[in-house]
Amino acid sequence: MEKEKIISELSFKAIRSSGAGGQNVNKVSSKVVLTFDLKNSQALTEEEKVRLETKLASRLTTDLVLILNCDEDRSQFRNKEIVIKRFLELIKNALFIPKERKTTKIPKSVIRKRIKDKKNVSEVKKNRKKPKLD
Repeated sequence: MEKEKIISELSFKAIRSSGAGGQNVNKVSSKVVLTFDLKNSQALTEEEKVRLETKLASRLTTDLVLILNCDEDRSQFRNKEIVIKRFLELIKNALFIPKERKTTKIPKSVIRKRIKDKKNVSEVKKNRKKPKLD
């Protein structure tokens, strides 16, 4: 994954933020909407695309377009930086392949200890019973 190549494929759109805020919200287009076309991306390999498609299935549109938006800051530039950072983190996490877990053999000493403890518990319970008087 090449960050610069992927960032060059992103498209941005600035729109007016919603909600309260007075004149700034009504005049300034500070909300940034990022779109990334996964299907037509040249920066990703086919196997990376498949992996992203499965991992980000709930976030992709039917045309395999990822849409993220940010209206946290009053500055359009700052919102753009935030949304790019979020996008890169999302892609990085989706492309992460966890190590396969190797099963380990249980040591014989542990097995012996478990059986010994079971016998001890059994003896304790046996000793709780009333003695038979024949």
